[in-house]
Amino acid sequence: MDPNNSLVIETNNLSKAYKGVQALKDFNLKLTPGILGLLGPNGAGKSTLMRMLATITTPSGGSILWNGKDVVKDPEALRSVLGYLPQDFGVYPNLSAQEFLEYMAAIKGMSGKKAQQKISDLLDLVNLRQAARRPLGGYSGGMRQRVGIAQALLNDPQLLIVDEPTVGLDPEERVRFRNLLSDLSGERIVILSTHIVSDVESTATDIAIIHKGHLKVHARPEQLLKQMDDSVWEWTVNSEALPRLKEQFLVTGTLRRMDGVEVRVVSGIKPCSEAQPVMPNLEDVYLAAVAQNHKGGAG
Repeated sequence: MDPNNSLVIETNNLSKAYKGVQALKDFNLKLTPGILGLLGPNGAGKSTLMRMLATITTPSGGSILWNGKDVVKDPEALRSVLGYLPQDFGVYPNLSAQEFLEYMAAIKGMSGKKAQQKISDLLDLVNLRQAARRPLGGYSGGMRQRVGIAQALLNDPQLLIVDEPTVGLDPEERVRFRNLLSDLSGERIVILSTHIVSDVESTATDIAIIHKGHLKVHARPEQLLKQMDDSVWEWTVNSEALPRLKEQFLVTGTLRRMDGVEVRVVSGIKPCSEAQPVMPNLEDVYLAAVAQNHKGGAG
């Protein structure tokens, strides 16, 4: 893919309703090359957004523009440069990785020496060279996900969408997958949709937080952390006090100790005399953005 810093995908008042249920409402987002970490609880609307960006689902309202072209009216403008790894990615268990990628290349209109060279390069990239001839049915979850990312990269996409890619992976496979995504970003737009904050902490150049179909936050990680300065506190309480504390404040972490429970709280004001300010992290930012009906000014 030729470097192209003009790549832009944007949504304008994007909405989607299923049988009267509003899955996405007036969603406005503009992205350029880099990795977007799309965070949100299960059911927040992340997969709905991903499927619309991947031209699989049609919006109920609003528009999606790829370099200024309306992809709802002309989906082929995006499909030819799109790579997509859906949450429910499935494989043919009797095919080997080599055979599966050859099949997917044919679907994408690739053939001959060019396709074989691309498949060979991708097997090396996702570290599956040694297992390329083994049936996919015997692959681990992490290995299947690596096959998934390989098929998404066959056409060297300018837009790469991966939806909840680390669900079910063990910690080592999760780290390996995150590192792979970082290596792939370059001059393309990568959207990583997840509800696992640690998946985006070390990779994302931008973070968007979605909750109940609405975009709550979109900014660079360092901007989000700066906004939380002097809003995160820690101190130790006894176990009996914890339930009441959770009613008063947004508690983002607890740690059992011999002398009680060390609590981590988001609050715009100092919660008590014992509380000490601490550096915020993205978990604090995320939980504050999606918190509902808590007291104490989580800010």
